Amino acid sequence: MKLKIKEVDVDSSEPGVLIHDDDCIEIGVQEGDRVNISGPKPTVLLVSRSDTIMEKGLIAIPSAVMAKAGLKDGEIVSVTYAAKPDSVRSIRRKMDGEKLEKEEIQAVVEDILENRLTKIEISAWLTALYINGMDIDEIADFTMAMAETGDMIKFDRSPVFDFHSLGGVPGNKITPIVVSIVAAAGIMIPKTSSRAISSACGTSDFVETFCNVEIDAETLKEIAQEVGGVFSWGGSMNLAPVDDLVIKVEHPLGINPRAQMLASIMSKKLAMGATHLVVDIPTGAGTKVPTIEVARQYAKDLMDLGDKIGMHVECAITYADQPVGYAVGPNLEARECISILEGNKHPSAVIEKACDCAGIILEIAGIPNGSAKAKELLESGDAYRKFMEIVVAQGGRPDLKSDDLKPGKFSFEFCSPKSGYVHAIKNKEIVAVAKAAGAPSDKGAGLLFAKKKGQRVEQGEVLFTIYADNEAKLKRAKEMAVKYQPMDIEGMLIKRVSPLNVR
Repeated sequence: MKLKIKEVDVDSSEPGVLIHDDDCIEIGVQEGDRVNISGPKPTVLLVSRSDTIMEKGLIAIPSAVMAKAGLKDGEIVSVTYAAKPDSVRSIRRKMDGEKLEKEEIQAVVEDILENRLTKIEISAWLTALYINGMDIDEIADFTMAMAETGDMIKFDRSPVFDFHSLGGVPGNKITPIVVSIVAAAGIMIPKTSSRAISSACGTSDFVETFCNVEIDAETLKEIAQEVGGVFSWGGSMNLAPVDDLVIKVEHPLGINPRAQMLASIMSKKLAMGATHLVVDIPTGAGTKVPTIEVARQYAKDLMDLGDKIGMHVECAITYADQPVGYAVGPNLEARECISILEGNKHPSAVIEKACDCAGIILEIAGIPNGSAKAKELLESGDAYRKFMEIVVAQGGRPDLKSDDLKPGKFSFEFCSPKSGYVHAIKNKEIVAVAKAAGAPSDKGAGLLFAKKKGQRVEQGEVLFTIYADNEAKLKRAKEMAVKYQPMDIEGMLIKRVSPLNVR
């Protein structure tokens, strides 16, 4: 059937068209069916119907969809019924717990990329992975298919090292330190990082406070090969773009299937041209990986997957029962990170973790006593000098200092309700308070701890300070902190036990 395009300036959660009921009957489509639209790039879109706001003979198409398909307002196009993609049958097979062939997985990934699957169908795919999972061969096929949907960077020299943290622990600001140490040792490490999805601050959220993280693939390649290291945001490049589409669907579901998470990590590393990878697995209460047993399984899966796709992978299971260091939030984390590179010996936990993770990379590269060598590169100032080279190459100031990064001008000191010891710091509650304060979008928002786990505290003493860029968000964060009490204070006496006959 021939219909005339009516361009509409609306944002749609899914690429779709609006057609009059009578035209739908003639085409033979129902609400939620698909239609083929002729044009420079044949396009399949979902159907919505109306007999009131739509005229017969017209087809309403969103501007963004038209631009992608190369269509023009007022153009006459052929509109025909489109069957569901074959990949829908593969999704049903995975829902039944069956193993998928490589070609089936590739078809699902391709159909997600080309918007041929609805969000409901993608949700079904993610739910099937969450419930039934994938074996290591399926995950390897999934990883390769996701990587091949975008750019694949090829460096002129090898090996290419990379570092990744599974996240889940607030204040995990070690990445720029690790990259600077490794690059200072003469090892190439073009690191791409993410922004926060569910956390208070992703690596790119705090790195962009002092240099540009939105660099294209060619620029990344040039900086990496010339300077040795990069701190870039993966979203600024077309690396495994299907992963970004899937994340938008899985986030409201509140699930992160293991197969999807593994393929997400490894597809981006594969697309980056990494030959060797070290993965930090933060482990502890309130994180993505609650126990050592679960961490070991993740490590095994990552290393097995690395073998399947031709990448050497090693893992570091790290302590994560409380935030890493004393700062949570973009400016605060950037300040703490840079101060360590400048030579500050505090907080020691951040230094130790960064040197241990960097040390593993150094040892894989053939440098003995990796952790000690990493610490030497940090203490000598070599890592700081390399850090500044990278910052300047990415458009940062050559006179950058940690003190340049300021917290929000509105603050509230959260004090201990009683004397005792810091028994626990609840990671999830800390993240919730920092996000309420405005992190990561408000760069000055976050928390700065005065006390950490195991330390003595007196009644009325400051436990942490909340910072915000405006009063309304500070008030909200303060109320949340009071409600959730993110730090447990206990005395040494847990409970008195006495015989029943004692008066």
